[in-house]
Amino acid sequence: MSQLTFTLPDGTVENVAVTTLLNAGYAGRNQEEVASHIAELAELGVPAPTTIPALYPISPYLAQQATTVSVQHGRTSGEAEWALVITDDDVLLTVACDHTDRDLEVHSVAWSKNAAPDVLGSRAWRLSEIADRLDDITLSAWVGQGDGEPSTLIQSGTLADLLAPKYWLDVLRERGLHKAGTVLVSGTISMRHGVDQFADAWKVEMRDPSTGDTLTCSYRTVRMPAPIG
Repeated sequence: MSQLTFTLPDGTVENVAVTTLLNAGYAGRNQEEVASHIAELAELGVPAPTTIPALYPISPYLAQQATTVSVQHGRTSGEAEWALVITDDDVLLTVACDHTDRDLEVHSVAWSKNAAPDVLGSRAWRLSEIADRLDDITLSAWVGQGDGEPSTLIQSGTLADLLAPKYWLDVLRERGLHKAGTVLVSGTISMRHGVDQFADAWKVEMRDPSTGDTLTCSYRTVRMPAPIG
């Protein structure tokens, strides 16, 4: 189980013990966008999904608010996403980066997403307070190589590019998972062509243009020691 802490715009702090973690996949509203993402994955050898959208259960301890992510090799990468966090009496929205093992992904998307954490931001918004302008909120990601900060734009869009939180809240209710401790990560938007996704650092930002408020998460990857045997 993972313990997460979120600070809200009014200064309130919410502590959440994660009991269920779910990653959505192929969750774009625009089917051309979904097809583009599937094509990106196909270039890496990942077979097309049998059901769209998909939903993958992830080990709850992989919901983290980390600044470093340990990786076994150089073919891992993040994905810009949002995350729903259900508390005892509310639903929060925060920014997230789903780090994925691309070598493992060609064998199983579900396995690959259990090989690295979902990194979440430390700040969040109450979903009810931004529900009327969700589609205007921007979602962007930057990558960096070596010791450099993430400064190369790799993903850019808005929440209108993805299935709405309401869609997934209905799915959670249908499955009996709309309860405190559930975290659902949204699925991602397409990456820019020509940008190396196998980066050493990632930063994801959600921005509310009506207030200028931003939620961010960022981390660096750290290579594990070589195995013995």
